[in-house]
Amino acid sequence: MALRIVFAGTPEFAVPALRVCAERGETVAVYSQPDRPAGRGRQLQPSPVKQAALDRGIPVFQPEHFKSEHALAELQSHRADVMVVVAYGLILPPAVLATPRLGCWNVHASLLPRWRGAAPIQRAIEAGDKRTGVCLMQMEKGLDTGPVMLQLATDIGPRDTGGSLHDRLSELGAEVLSDGLKLARLGMQLQPDPQLSEGLTYARKIEKSEAMLDWNQSARSLADKVRAFNPWPVAECRLRDDRVRIYQASVLSAESAGPPGRILAAGKQGIDIACAEGVLRLLSLQRDGGRVLTAAEYLNARPLVL
Repeated sequence: MALRIVFAGTPEFAVPALRVCAERGETVAVYSQPDRPAGRGRQLQPSPVKQAALDRGIPVFQPEHFKSEHALAELQSHRADVMVVVAYGLILPPAVLATPRLGCWNVHASLLPRWRGAAPIQRAIEAGDKRTGVCLMQMEKGLDTGPVMLQLATDIGPRDTGGSLHDRLSELGAEVLSDGLKLARLGMQLQPDPQLSEGLTYARKIEKSEAMLDWNQSARSLADKVRAFNPWPVAECRLRDDRVRIYQASVLSAESAGPPGRILAAGKQGIDIACAEGVLRLLSLQRDGGRVLTAAEYLNARPLVL
């Protein structure tokens, strides 16, 4: 028998999971955050999830919150078996969590309890983690504290960025959700495992103010930050009088080679900068208002005199 599913999500990350819900059950409603101004004209734009739902002919609901009796009654009217939540962006009160027959399921982009919170993808790369994954979790009142029903893991490669890992975990999240819905549709009861306290970390929200590179850190830490913050908010630094965004960098050496922040070399291979530990080589960068350049292209236009 098909499951009656209510889906709640907002950004592009959640779209593959919505696709799975539409294929694996009867998706009776989609909840997404209200339209927000975007683009140069600051016109109201639907979220990627809302647009995907409209393309499939699924009714969309966009309450500001679930504090009102009307919003809760409207949700209850869908008579959902399960509510699937993927990067929705709203806190769900206990009355909402208790509404569906099977409760609320959340797809979270980390291997819990590591990286509970808002930015698990970027924080995993920034911390130098070698492995991450996705969890299908039974939601409860706490932030990402619920027991885990299913999980899938993936390696974080040395070339992975926040963008590439985001896309891979988005599809992996859809896969783990598909497995869970299949078992539920067959009447099999999933056995959630409570999260352990060991290994618990929180992935706080990324702030744009974090983007500026601090040469008093190690080259390894800064290279990981560059990868984590690509494509947003993008790491930044100053090269003489230029404020530039750094899209790609590598660790040239683990040994210190000068005072932190000193430009040691600048050539077609890259721009080498001393860190507290090691040397960071800038490979791809962008000036304000310009396109992304290789280090060689940047130096052709803006030579650095050492």
